[in-house]
Amino acid sequence: MTRRHWMKLLRTWGLGASAAGAAGSTSLAASAAPTTTPARSDRVQLTEAEWRQRLSAAQFNVLREEGTERPHSSPLNAEKRTGTYQCAGCALPLFSSSAKYDSGTGWPSFHTPLPQALGTRTDYKLLLPRTEYHCARCGGHQGHVFSDGPRPSGQRYCNNGVALRFVLEAS
Repeated sequence: MTRRHWMKLLRTWGLGASAAGAAGSTSLAASAAPTTTPARSDRVQLTEAEWRQRLSAAQFNVLREEGTERPHSSPLNAEKRTGTYQCAGCALPLFSSSAKYDSGTGWPSFHTPLPQALGTRTDYKLLLPRTEYHCARCGGHQGHVFSDGPRPSGQRYCNNGVALRFVLEAS
């Protein structure tokens, strides 16, 4: 792969100078970074077999194995209606449609999550530190958050569409 290809790939994944700084200055030696998750009394804990039965293969790969779907593959990228984006694993509301915007990355993006919906941890899978976020109820991997989003938060929650379920607001 050429350097140009790698740089384009890193930009697609949101890994620029601002993204590396967004995750903090933790060293690679601290690869077991602590997880920050809001305390919940309604936690969902299932066995691997139960998750496999509940989820499609693509959902299982993203939510339980921290995979990433291909960019521009989710129909939720084009979703413009009013509603709520829920975790595909446990139906916890994660984002309001009012927080969704087109980031141009190929994944559904949001600037602000709903309160107490997400937990975070530092991820080193691509060697550079990134902030991963997951559902606070079931722990399902959703995506990564970067510091290049719009106001009011300045954050970009870059979500795997397969990890979400859109629920249209009742009229």
